Amino acid sequence: MSFVESEERIALRKAVAEFGAQYGHDYFIAKSRAGEKTTELWEEAGKLGYLGVAVPEEYGGGGGGIGDLAAVCEELAAAGCPLLLMVVSPAICATVIARFGTEEQKSKWLPGFAAGTLKMAFAITEPDAGSNSHKLKTHVKRDGEDWILKGTKTYISGVDEVDAVLVVAIQKTGPVLVVVPTNSEGFTWHQIEMDLVAPEKQFTLFFDDVRLPSDAVVGSPDQGLLQVFAGLNPERIMGASMATGSARLAIGKAVSYAQQRQVWDSPIGAHQGLSHPLAKIHIEIELARLMTQKAAALYDSGRDKESGEAANMAKYAAGEAIAAAVDQAIQTHGGNGLSSEFGLASMLGMSRLSRIAPVSREMVLNFVAQNSLKLPRSY
Repeated sequence: MSFVESEERIALRKAVAEFGAQYGHDYFIAKSRAGEKTTELWEEAGKLGYLGVAVPEEYGGGGGGIGDLAAVCEELAAAGCPLLLMVVSPAICATVIARFGTEEQKSKWLPGFAAGTLKMAFAITEPDAGSNSHKLKTHVKRDGEDWILKGTKTYISGVDEVDAVLVVAIQKTGPVLVVVPTNSEGFTWHQIEMDLVAPEKQFTLFFDDVRLPSDAVVGSPDQGLLQVFAGLNPERIMGASMATGSARLAIGKAVSYAQQRQVWDSPIGAHQGLSHPLAKIHIEIELARLMTQKAAALYDSGRDKESGEAANMAKYAAGEAIAAAVDQAIQTHGGNGLSSEFGLASMLGMSRLSRIAPVSREMVLNFVAQNSLKLPRSY
């Protein structure tokens, strides 16, 4: 395994960073506060092929892996544009369909993912089943050639701007993944009011006997469990990438300020009380990036089990890094850290969310304790 990214990956990062800089954090925050979407950014990224880098070439994509898509996600976040739907639509949904979908399903959905003209949300969390996916109650059953879906999901991102939702449901033989178009009869949703500064909104979904065609279930109905895990590892990798990118942005702002701000005739960055915390967090960000790249490399090589361990560790490390980065960046700016001009306070909510979603730090620690260290389960 190489610890240096390929020339192609490095070139991709450079191109995406330059592209993201054309929009930047001010654009992202202005859109978020106005209740608007970053549609222009998404559409241009799609036309340039950045959203479809991991879609197979035969369906119009770049033919790369999750590592390439994670690089795109990280660089956009570092430019100030963390696109939450990148974690969901091209990473989870497109990956699952590419790996497990029928040829008809691949032909139907993947070209849209590749071009960025299709967005799909992912729904697994339920009101009474957060981290415990064994308690899912949303169920699907056969009715002739059709499927009938009934249940509720909550904290689902971006439903108001997608074409369909990939829903984890339960049938007699276990979980299945069902593609539900947002215009399906019996499918409604309610926005959850949040204090996050982000263009993507959160929703509770209601499926009231939604009738779906026979091809709504992805691939074979008996492969649902494999499909869920095939989607969750990329989700963790992408979540880590978005977090490390945003952490780089926050530290970059802090370092720039610490170099320019003069107190007692010297830059405040000369004082170890500020320079050491920033250096420590820079190290933590780089360590999280390295683990994220390892997780992606393992996933792209088909080593799902090992990737699961690394992806969880990467998600944990990245969540801790961004929370520390934004906090220290605000501290470095003093009172200015809470002003709109410097754009750091708006990052607080999302930085804290990175320690909760898509999997909480406590559940990651449970996973590592039980699977890496072979300690007994506590639940």
